[in-house]
Amino acid sequence: MSFKIAIIGAGSVGFTKKLFTDILCVPEFSDIEFALTDLSEHNLQMIKAILDRIVEANKLPTRVTATTDRRKALEGARYVISCVRVGGLEAYADDIRIPLKYGIDQCVGDTICAGGILYGQRNIPVILDFCKDILEIAEPGAKFLNYANPMAMNTWAAIEYGKVDTVGLCHGVQHGAEQIAEVLGAKSHSELDYVCSGINHQTWFIDLRLNGRKIGKDELVAAFEAHPVYSQQEKLRIDVLKRFGVYSTESNGHLSEYLPWYRKRPDEITRWIDMSDWIHGETGGYLRYSTETRNWFETEFPQFLEAASKPLDVSKRSNEHASHILEALETNRVYRGHFNVKNTGIITNLPQDAIIESPGFVDRFGINMASGITLPEACAATCMASINVQRMSVHAAVTGDIDLLKLAVLHDPLVGAVSTPEEVWQMVDEMVVAQARWLPQYADAVPAAKERLSKSMVKTRDWAGAARRKVRSIEELRAEKTALKQAG
Repeated sequence: MSFKIAIIGAGSVGFTKKLFTDILCVPEFSDIEFALTDLSEHNLQMIKAILDRIVEANKLPTRVTATTDRRKALEGARYVISCVRVGGLEAYADDIRIPLKYGIDQCVGDTICAGGILYGQRNIPVILDFCKDILEIAEPGAKFLNYANPMAMNTWAAIEYGKVDTVGLCHGVQHGAEQIAEVLGAKSHSELDYVCSGINHQTWFIDLRLNGRKIGKDELVAAFEAHPVYSQQEKLRIDVLKRFGVYSTESNGHLSEYLPWYRKRPDEITRWIDMSDWIHGETGGYLRYSTETRNWFETEFPQFLEAASKPLDVSKRSNEHASHILEALETNRVYRGHFNVKNTGIITNLPQDAIIESPGFVDRFGINMASGITLPEACAATCMASINVQRMSVHAAVTGDIDLLKLAVLHDPLVGAVSTPEEVWQMVDEMVVAQARWLPQYADAVPAAKERLSKSMVKTRDWAGAARRKVRSIEELRAEKTALKQAG
């Protein structure tokens, strides 16, 4: 087979390498072209060097090109994969820093909450530019695979406004299933069958079978509470399981910021989180992790390049959906996964226009979703709160309506639990002004926002958050890695 895959945001070096090696684990795909594109020439050259080394070491005919000219990369592509982070770590830092001035403590801030909504405002105009290019110069009928957050908002915009065949992909379901299999004592993940449905990052394991035996709430609660690690790292998640009756796919830290109950009082936050790793609830945890990872990669690049010389190991193909979807579409080997698509009767008690995440099967005929799923009422209610925020956020991003943007932020569950309307209005003005270079749709609104900020009487505070850790230096990271090796 010979076709072209374009990867936008390919400067996300580690993730691009994973997608690349996964796809090359499909024997029929050795003769395809990967077209890498990114705004950073530096990052592009690093990832191209790694991928070229993999191709050379495995004596493959695979072609790898890299360009900052996005249209050149997209020309003739059958599949387009997006891994973009518009604004990079500079804008992301404001997504965390500014809401903290108004008492909003986020762990990740890339899905909803104040940070996730502004992240969507930066991403959606760019996503729509991608869609325009795909329709104009990619292979007719090209499929757009979106990995970028905020997943639901980006996918919603690409489908509703971009008019491109789009699927959103995430690995939260797989990671949650791995946890469940472990606490239930499964010998392998294949012993666990499940139906998981909802919206991205708020997806629920509504049916669990271990070797065909149905697993109920009480057994699952007992299994998590007995686990020496998860009982400490997933305290909030276990509490939600007890109250809702089903387990959430999302990590302890992520889930904490989608709900209005666990992060609204600073003295309560530490009760529900665990500081052993960022993903369990640390304030600004993913921002710290992303900063450290970027610095680490820059320093350790020669080692990454050397590792790329090893033969491909098909047994290490990851559970990221992209390679499996492409394999099913091109070879007709059926793949079952959980995909982000527009709801069209798939989940009966969520809106038809929402982007849902639910089970589907892929073959040569496309992605075929299982329909007629009904969520437990509490799960549906929680999803609905986020869907309403996502809908307003998408429409605001497309129209540049700053008043609608403020209403979207006001209706966010955690923001609403913490902030007053006056605080929300000022916070959004401050974020739009700070990020104006990435928000072209709000250019006309920025002068008035600056004027309002100059006269505002709303008080803010200098607050690092309830559970903040400093960014570690390369030397500290190296010392910790060495200590772990010695201890292991």
